[in-house]
This record gives sequence, C-alpha cells and structure tokens, in this order.
Amino acid sequence: MKKIFVSDYTLRQTAINGAAVSFREKTNIAKCLDDLGVDAIELGAIKSGKEDCIVNRTIASAIKKASVSIPVGFSEAEVDEAWECVKDAASPCLQVIVPTSTVQMEYLFHMKDAQMSRKVADLVAYARTKCEKVEFVAADASRAEIDFLVDVCKTAQDNGATAVTLCDDAGIMAPRAFGDMISDVKTAVTVPVYACPSNAIYMAAAAALEAISAGADGVKTTVADEKTLKIEQFADVVRVLDCDEEMECGLDQTGIHRAVSVFAGKTTIAAEPASLAEDTAVLLNGESTLADIAKAVYALGYEISDEDNGKVYEEFKRVVSRKESISAKELEAIVASTAMQVPSTYHVENYICNNGSAVKSMACVSLLKDDIVYDGVSTGDGPIDASFRAIEQAIGHHYELDDFQIQAVTEGREALGSALVKLRSGGKLYSGNGLSTDIVGASIRAFVNALNKIVYEEE
Repeated sequence: MKKIFVSDYTLRQTAINGAAVSFREKTNIAKCLDDLGVDAIELGAIKSGKEDCIVNRTIASAIKKASVSIPVGFSEAEVDEAWECVKDAASPCLQVIVPTSTVQMEYLFHMKDAQMSRKVADLVAYARTKCEKVEFVAADASRAEIDFLVDVCKTAQDNGATAVTLCDDAGIMAPRAFGDMISDVKTAVTVPVYACPSNAIYMAAAAALEAISAGADGVKTTVADEKTLKIEQFADVVRVLDCDEEMECGLDQTGIHRAVSVFAGKTTIAAEPASLAEDTAVLLNGESTLADIAKAVYALGYEISDEDNGKVYEEFKRVVSRKESISAKELEAIVASTAMQVPSTYHVENYICNNGSAVKSMACVSLLKDDIVYDGVSTGDGPIDASFRAIEQAIGHHYELDDFQIQAVTEGREALGSALVKLRSGGKLYSGNGLSTDIVGASIRAFVNALNKIVYEEE
C-alpha cells in the first residue's frame, strides 16, 4: 500500500474564497490541519516584513505534528528571513518556488533557461545550508518545455533539494498529460515528486490520481479554493479508491468534513477541541487552577504575561464565586478589563456621529495626547465603523480589527452598554473594553483602550 504525502498550501494564499484571513483564523486553520493529519502545512511568503515574520513564526511554533514549509523568495537575504520564521518548528522545510515556463521566467524575472537553472542551483544550495529539508517547486510547470523542466529538477536535486513539486498553475493540463509530466520527471530524479494539480477545468482529483499512478509520491491541497484540489475531495477519493489504487494517506477521513464548512461564501475552520467556542459555557469553575485559566486565555488567542494571568485569575475567582461557570465571552471581558492595564497615552476628548437612512454615516473623533488634540473625520458602514476609521485617521495608523462585541450590561431604556474590541499589531492580540449608556461611545472607548495597550508596549 503506497502512502501518499499530503501537503496543504491554504496559508500560502493571500485570501480564501476572495476574503482576507485574520491571524486568528490562520492559526486555527493551521492547528486544525495539523489535527487532521496532513503531512505538511505551507505558510505564506514574507511580503510585509516584520509583521509577516511574527505571524509565520507564531503559527510555525503552534504546529506540533506536520512539517512546516515556507517560500524563501529569490535572494539569500530572503532565505535567511524565511529560515528565521520556521527554524524553531518541529519539522521545518524551505521552499524554492520559481517559474519554469518560458513566458513566466522572462516576464517575471527577465531570465532565460540557463540563467534560471543557475539561480535555482544557488538558491537550493544556500537553503540547504540552513535546513535539512529543501523543496523545489516548479511553478507553471504545465507550460514549461519538458526538457528544461526535467533538467532544472535534476539541477535542484544535485544541489540539495530533498523533494520536487510540479504545478499546473495555468490550469491547462488534462489528467493524462499531467501524469505524463510527472512520469518524465520521476524517471529523472530520485527524490520524492509531488503533484499540485489545478481544478480550473474541474479535473483536479482525476489529475491527482493520474499523477499518483505515474509515480507521484504526494499531492498538494487547499481548504477552500475552488480552482485547486480541495483537501476533503482528495480524502474522499482515497477513501473510496484505496483498495483499487492501493494507496492511503494520513488524513482523518471521517473528521475532515466536520472540520471544513462553508458559510456565506467564506470558509471557516472548526477550532481544535481544546479551544473555546464563542457562545458556549467554558469548563472553568471554582475548582479551576491558575494553569487552567492561563490555558483558556491562550486558547482565546491572547499572549499575556504571568503577572497578567495572575490578575485574570483573581478576577475570575471573584466572578465564579457568584455562578457555576463562565462563558468564553465573559473570560474575554475579564482579560480586557484586568490584563495589561497601562497609562493612557490617548484620551477621548469628544466625538460626533452623524447617521441616518438617507445619509452615509460620518464620525469626527478628537483624541488628546500630551496636551495636543488629534482630530479624525471619516465615513463608514455605520456610526461605529466610521468612528473606528476616524480614530485611525487621527493617529495616522491602521490596526487589524480581530473582533468586536457589544452587549447590554444592565436592563431597561437606560441600559449600560459594554463593548469589547480586539486589535492585532505585530501578530499579537490586544483587547480593550468600554462602558457607556451610548454604545457608540462605549465602542470608541474600547478601541482607544486597546490602542493605548499597543502604544505602551511598542514604545
């Protein structure tokens, strides 16, 4: 029975089904894929410097079983940067990804065959000095001249590549032609050869089967992209045809469909069992220890100091003394109100919001910092969105809004509203809360509270 290597490159994509993916979603995807039994998880290329490095390094350290791969760019400096992201992973791998078709080589890098071959040799050799596993990925292989494709794969192997991947980026290869390409390269090299088929013509599964029949040692999948081989689709193929094709893979074939669900056009990954659902009670009660609380706080996505964990625990004990258990939202409110309380760099001076069915929402927010007033004016999708945009205009910086929650604390027409805002900066999560009878005011105060934590730590 042949064991098929499965590598998932969902996180290498800039979006899933056209929607941007937050850091928290990326982390959940990685952990879920690890639990589902994929052999390798591929991270995204470093494009925005320090922030991407922090995100990739954090995700890499969270993956316990699968190998972690990352593209190395096109220079030795980029190889060094990529290596720093995955060097602490349990099983790191560096990927040298270059185009191999004439049109892409000349258009993207202004290189001919011989120049690209030398570049591949240099990149692979240098990457191998850093990492024991180096994968050469022939992008756009389906449009490459077969003689050059075979030669460049052999060059990569001769310079230290431990695996080779062939991609049908253009989505133009019929399954049999894809299998023939795999066979030609497989005959020329001794390292494992992986197939990355396209579903542009709805034949990704068939192409994967042809590739495996032709000798491919593994396949590349994604979670959601309709133009690629989807992981649950390949799991079904293996489950149905394993006896006839004499192949198997390590995927959890019964759990994979429960983990991957599509809702409103955006794919979400069910978090691992240890994480906390948003609206369910958490198994934290009066008998929970400090270690239990710290673990739950981390599962929610926060990385706080031991001192702040202690503060959260003390507040938790006070709350849980009045009830049997607490929910994830209640724990987040405790984190926001007790952890990392810092001096206020920015103060809310005043705000004005204009909203109505016949006009676009507009907000003007004034913040006070060091006796200087910073004003921001912006429109948005509702008064709260406009207010957040106005704050960012006032401070001259945009932060990723990871989560936003509002709820009534008291009852009646004069109910006190509570807002929770979670901002992400440098791959780290910062939460802030605000209280007011005006829910817009509570939201603004929560945003500024989280902002002050970011400013305090980064300065």
